[in-house]
Amino acid sequence: MSSKITFSVSLLTIFQLQLLLPVSSSLDFIFNTNFNSTNLHTYGHARIENSILALTNDTTFSIGRALYPSKVATKQPNSSTPLPFSTSFIFSIAPYKHLLPGHGFAFVFLPFVGIAGASSAQHLGLFNLTNDGDPDNHVFGVEFDVFKNQEFIDINDNHVGLDVNSLTSFASNIAGFWEGKEDEGNFKELRLNNGENYQVWIDYEDFRINVTLAKAGARRPNRALISEFLNLSGVLLAEMHVGFSAGTGQLVESHKILAWSFSNSNFSIGDALVTTHLPSFVLPKDSVFRSKGFILGVSVGGLLIMGCGVVVYMVCLKWKGKKMKDVEETEDWELEYWPHRVSYQEIHAATKGFSEENVIGLGGNGKVYKGQLLGVEVALKRISLDSEHGMREFLAEVSSLGRLKHRNLVGLRGWCKKEKESLILIYDYMENGSLDKWIFECDESIALSWEQRIKVLKDVASGILYLYEGWESKVLHRDIKASNVLLDKKMNARLGDFGLAKMHHHGQVESTTQVI
Repeated sequence: MSSKITFSVSLLTIFQLQLLLPVSSSLDFIFNTNFNSTNLHTYGHARIENSILALTNDTTFSIGRALYPSKVATKQPNSSTPLPFSTSFIFSIAPYKHLLPGHGFAFVFLPFVGIAGASSAQHLGLFNLTNDGDPDNHVFGVEFDVFKNQEFIDINDNHVGLDVNSLTSFASNIAGFWEGKEDEGNFKELRLNNGENYQVWIDYEDFRINVTLAKAGARRPNRALISEFLNLSGVLLAEMHVGFSAGTGQLVESHKILAWSFSNSNFSIGDALVTTHLPSFVLPKDSVFRSKGFILGVSVGGLLIMGCGVVVYMVCLKWKGKKMKDVEETEDWELEYWPHRVSYQEIHAATKGFSEENVIGLGGNGKVYKGQLLGVEVALKRISLDSEHGMREFLAEVSSLGRLKHRNLVGLRGWCKKEKESLILIYDYMENGSLDKWIFECDESIALSWEQRIKVLKDVASGILYLYEGWESKVLHRDIKASNVLLDKKMNARLGDFGLAKMHHHGQVESTTQVI
């Protein structure tokens, strides 16, 4: 009996000693076109197809994420110092035939799984209009973006960028590589979304991040595409999820990961990726109209086609005339700005047919409704077209707020035009309503404290400073009042309603004759 007790105590002692030892931070894995549901977890539209990770497909406004199944250690034990890491992967971004391509994907470190708090399109399935730039995100990513977004100050429509809690990149460069030695050579641009297979190397050590890009199978360039000093101590948590995130909008393309390696100790692990005999996703250059089958079919059926030509032509004319009436025409100025045009049918469904129960406010030219678009709560302002002033207000809001990006401005998500009846602007929904209600209509028990009032003033001042000095043009709001200051769920103040706003270049003397 005593020997059994002694043995049990020994086992307990060994177990306790093991608990006191530091957990090993070493991690290495290599996936060579052998992804499955065990070694990769997918979210949103991401799927594993024939052992290849497909983050998105031709679905519009989609999000796809894929993460390593368990968290990885990203900091030294009992320290805030980030661990080094080295990762390499082979990817392909391919367009779909007859469809315009967009938007991009990113390699990411995330604190949680799933796609909560993320938006599609230009947000790449990482952030949304509200949380982009929030230091509490604890997100680091390397983006591969094929759309130039003015709100994120993108350098062009084909770039690689370093993202720290925001899609406004900390550093970025045109996608490509340097030929020759490290201190010389010619730069060769690589088009990211032409369907070619590319290999990426991302190394982080001693607070320096290096990102290198080349065609799959080519020798790793001596000179990195991006090399920056970057302290991730305040960004990375002790353990993080690692993987990929992608998004499409009205523009779509496929984002595929063919192979992936990761290590925080072995910086040559990327050499183990297999770069030969990979599938190609490049669209064929030869047109179907040049194929032998097509030519033979035209020859045999030529007489039949000619005989039916007149009938088909008349039907097409009728159909086209009807179609042109049903489809909303694209305005010339619309293409210049980034907010998305949303169909009237989507808005009608989001507001339950503009029901009175969804009304949350009354503006000078119409009602404001609460609704849900793609699972996100939004506010929709309906502007009557009865007056010229209504049209001017609509154009002012789209052309000014549509390109502004600041945490103390109400975010404009999109817009819609219902023929000659009404115009609709879609905003972020502000949970705590307008400031005037908290000042004039609120019970004393929940009235704003002096600290909250001072914070509101600071928030509004911060927004005004951005309008005057922080953007490429100076924006005169001209209608700042309590009812145009909105409070989000954290009681942060945001300035809205740009219907009377005017813009002019810095240094230009503003001219306005109307008293506001």
